[in-house]
Parts: sequence; C-alpha cells; structure tokens
Amino acid sequence: MPVALVWLLAFTNLLFIKVESNNAVCKKTFKLDPRPHSVSILEFGAVGDGKSLNTIAFQNAIFYLKSFADKGGAQLYVPPGKWLTGSFNLTSHLTLFLEKGATILASPDPSHWDIVSPLPSYGRGIELPGKRYRSLINGDNLQDVVITGDNGTFDGQGAAWWEWLESGTLNYSRPHIIEFVSSKNILISNLTFLNAPSVNIHPPCSYQKNSSDNVCIEDSTINVGHDTVSLKSGWDQYGINYGRPTTTVHIRNLVLKSPTGAGISFGSEMSGGISDVTVEHLTIHSSRVGVAFRTTRGRGGYIRNITISGVVLSGVDTAIVADGHTGAHADDKYDRDALPVVTRIVLRNFTGDGIGLAGNFTGIEESPFTSICLKDIHLQTSSESWVCSNVSGYAEDVSPEPCEELMSSPSACFAGGRIYGGETARESYYSW
Repeated sequence: MPVALVWLLAFTNLLFIKVESNNAVCKKTFKLDPRPHSVSILEFGAVGDGKSLNTIAFQNAIFYLKSFADKGGAQLYVPPGKWLTGSFNLTSHLTLFLEKGATILASPDPSHWDIVSPLPSYGRGIELPGKRYRSLINGDNLQDVVITGDNGTFDGQGAAWWEWLESGTLNYSRPHIIEFVSSKNILISNLTFLNAPSVNIHPPCSYQKNSSDNVCIEDSTINVGHDTVSLKSGWDQYGINYGRPTTTVHIRNLVLKSPTGAGISFGSEMSGGISDVTVEHLTIHSSRVGVAFRTTRGRGGYIRNITISGVVLSGVDTAIVADGHTGAHADDKYDRDALPVVTRIVLRNFTGDGIGLAGNFTGIEESPFTSICLKDIHLQTSSESWVCSNVSGYAEDVSPEPCEELMSSPSACFAGGRIYGGETARESYYSW
C-alpha cells in the first residue's frame, strides 16, 4: 500500500492522479469518457437546504451506483443547493459531478464523521495519538474516479475544528475534505474547496510497484493559512518501516499564497523518501516562504532529484528554505541516528521582488545537504541575503551573490560541461 502524502489546500482546479511510467505526468491526458448511467442525489431523498442531513442519501446513492461498475460506471449528479452531509465512501468507476451553485457542506457535528485507524506510515493521528476522524469524501483501493463539476464547491465548515484544535478539546485528529488511499486513475477538477477542517485534498494514493507515484497538480489557485502544496511520505520509524516513497510528481501552473507557510514544501515527514519531482511555472506571493525543504534528525529517508523552475516570487519573507532542524516526532521511540539525506536539488529561473531573505540553507552536521544547484536566480532582497551551514553545492548567475558553501562544489552540479537540470526531475541531474 502506498503512503505518499500530497497536501493540497484550497481553490483547486485540477488534481490528476494516474499511473504512467513517465515523469512529466501532466503531459498525459486523462480521458473523460461520459458515464453511460447517471442519477441525481435528489432521487435518494436528499434536500439541498443547508440544514437537512444527507449522509444516508449519499451513502445509498453510492451503494446503488456500485452495480454499474462493470457496465461502464456511473455518475452521481449534485444539482444547485447546499447539501449538508457527514463522511461517506466513494466507489470505483464513478463520477461525482457538482453543478454550478452546488455546495457539499461538511457537517460541523463530529458524531457525523466516522472514526478510523491512523495511516500506518504515521503510526498515530497527526494532532493526537491514536485514531483519527475519517475524511468527508473517501476512497480506499479505488480506480477510475472523477470528482468534477461546473465550479461546484466543497465547504468543510472547518472553523469549529480549528477552535477545538487550539483549545485542546479535540477527541481525535482532524479530518480532511477528500482522501484517497491506495487508489489510481483519480481526477479532481473544476471545483472550489473552502474552510477545510484540516487539509482539502489528501491523497496517500496512486501506486505502481509498491510506491506512491505519478501525481499531477496543475492549473490551480491556492490561498491558505499553511503550506499550500506539501509533499510527504511518512513519519519517523513508522514511515521508515513502511517504506513507501513519494515519487514521480509533476506540479505546474499554480498561483499560491500562504501568509503563514510555504508556497510548496517537502517534508518534514519524509521518512519513506521523496524523489523525482518536477515543479514548474509557479507564482508565489504574500507568503512566509516560497519553497521549503524540511526534515530533522530521526526522520531517515531522503529528498532527492528535485527540479523546480520558472518561479515568480513577490512579497515573500524567505524565498528558499532548506532546514534540517524542523518538525516534531511521532513519539519518543524514533531512532536519533536515522539521518535524512537531502541531495540533488535543482532550483533555476527564479525571480523575486519584495523578498526579505534570499535563502536559508541549514543542513545537519552529520548529514549535510549536498548537490544544491542554483541557476538563473535573481531576487530583490531587503536584508541579509543568504544563511548557510552544513550545505554544499554550486550556483551560476545568482543574485544576490550566494554564500561560499553554495559555491563550493561545482562538480556536484555539472555533467558534460553543463549544470544539471532537464525537462523532468529524473533528467535534471544529468543535463541542463
């Protein structure tokens, strides 16, 4: 079972999860064939007044549509209205379509959310030890599922959950809006996500040969209070033992804002490993951090073969962070000698104005960050430009001038006379 975690938070136009042996996953087209059967949630007694609870109606509709799985699948149509519901599960070969003006409202009553076991790669809930609340919309071991619409909305009504978190009155770790586990060929598109109890879209999902891979996130605007897109792969000894990496991820054409977090982040829970990620054409504005790599002693795992290019930054406190001393531990049983590896990171074609600090690269003394390769990066900063320790790499055409540590290892970033960095993450380490 794969366990890669991609945390995607709000105003999402497309999340495409598809198994392909190709790094540039977003170049593949997801074929949307019409379903031969379609029913409306109204046929199952649902009432879209924002007050009537429709959990049983959604559950009955999905149960009915299972019978069409071997007949080309089916569509569940949600018309305009406000459809209050607790958590429910989807089925394979299904399209969930939200019409314009349709809003699926998450119930603010915790008793309407099922309780489930934690992900094995985490060993416990994120906020509390033990179990967690099931997400609003769930898929487990599914394939060929489409959640789409004419800009319909999922509203998690999450304010109460955040208040319970801050007051310490949660009974279990908070739920997400959508979660797919061990699933493949999933498309989420043309929707708006608001007010998540925790994370909007959480897919520890698509798999190929016992890894979590082939995820495309593209053409979205995301504005949240934490990291907007976050790639993870397990927590300390639980992630190490489970051993399922996040790999072959393609992210492009996003507009991101996170006043208290990062535009895009890797870790800090990365104990199963994160590799072969291509990120391109981002606009990150009004955020604390642009791009963040986070880990800490005891994580184990790796972050490697990452290429990020074509990034426009504006009003960002720190453009780039790579921090080896960030993140809490699942419990006190972690192995302090499990050192993470961060290497072969290519960052190129960045521009920025209104930047506080250009970069903060702080590796681990016993496991320095290596082969950090910077090219064509031009940032207008207002304070000290770079902070570096326990890191090595090389920079070409970078302003402000980077620290000495990032000019120390040209051989780590060159192959055949060119700096690393190609069209895809896997190619990025061999040619620029």
